[in-house]
Amino acid sequence: MQELDVAAILHGGMLAALKMCAPLLLAALAAGLAIAIVQAVTQISDSTISYLPKLVATGVSAWVAGPFLFHVLADYMHDMADKIVAVGGQ
Repeated sequence: MQELDVAAILHGGMLAALKMCAPLLLAALAAGLAIAIVQAVTQISDSTISYLPKLVATGVSAWVAGPFLFHVLADYMHDMADKIVAVGGQ
């Protein structure tokens, strides 16, 4: 196994992590932005109001994006299993 192989494995892992985190983080970001706009318009300055909408948005996005998240993780694990077999065969 060469340095480029290790770099490719790390790159694939980081890309898989980014693909899996992005839907959840974007949903929380959108919910937080919407709540911030509502708080600015209504001049409510309570910091605890945004927790529940962010939690609900993250949960809903995890439920909706679940098959995609599983597909990304399964593809990455399949690639890693193939690379382990390839290294073992050398």
